[in-house]
Amino acid sequence: MTVAVVSGGTRGIGRALSLRLAVLGHRVVALYRGDDDAARRTEKAGDGRIETLRCDLARPEEVRAVCASLTARLGAPSVLVNNAGVNRDRPFLSMTDRDWDTVLATNLSGPFHLTRALAPAMVEAGGGSIVNVASTTAIRPRADGANYCASKAGLLQLTKCLALELAPHVRVNALLPGFTDTEEVTERYRLDDPERLGAVLGTIPRGRLGTAEDMADALEFLVTARSGYVSGQQLVVDGGHFMG
Repeated sequence: MTVAVVSGGTRGIGRALSLRLAVLGHRVVALYRGDDDAARRTEKAGDGRIETLRCDLARPEEVRAVCASLTARLGAPSVLVNNAGVNRDRPFLSMTDRDWDTVLATNLSGPFHLTRALAPAMVEAGGGSIVNVASTTAIRPRADGANYCASKAGLLQLTKCLALELAPHVRVNALLPGFTDTEEVTERYRLDDPERLGAVLGTIPRGRLGTAEDMADALEFLVTARSGYVSGQQLVVDGGHFMG
């Protein structure tokens, strides 16, 4: 059974990605930072194909230790999904060093550390697919999110660099979700307010929010043979909200 590793793989979009990879026949290792309840629920939903491991991506030494143990036990993953992310929204002039450092450490340095720890085994094993989950705010800025937008923009450039350096064996692409119906997005944009939700939907040609399953569909394309000639690319999944 092939192995897939998903960071931030027990909640929201990440949970849907973990479950889809399990359905596709992978043994999934879903990394998470602190929500044990969500981890248990994800393992249960995975019906024996998902295991969860605690790992704080902002701690390089912890990432190295977890990945060394994982590869020694299961071998090289064929799929790596860098999905974990945090936000600390604040107006730029009020943004603290901690606001900036916390977001960059998880959203940009985290994928760097995790990929650096696992990519050598993937290359040695002869191939694989890496998907970095960014955001449409990587290419379309928003207020109060300079740290988040910068981290996701950096992730896009990291994707291209890795696609060059890990070729020809490992493909690397980025998945860019738009407005997606998750707890985090609802809270960030206050979409529980019908007026605000209506305003957002008015900007999306498809007329609805994306779902975690929409993102899992896109991931399925990016990690299967159907995208075997696709690398270094950005797949925007936003219902037509951003066309650039």
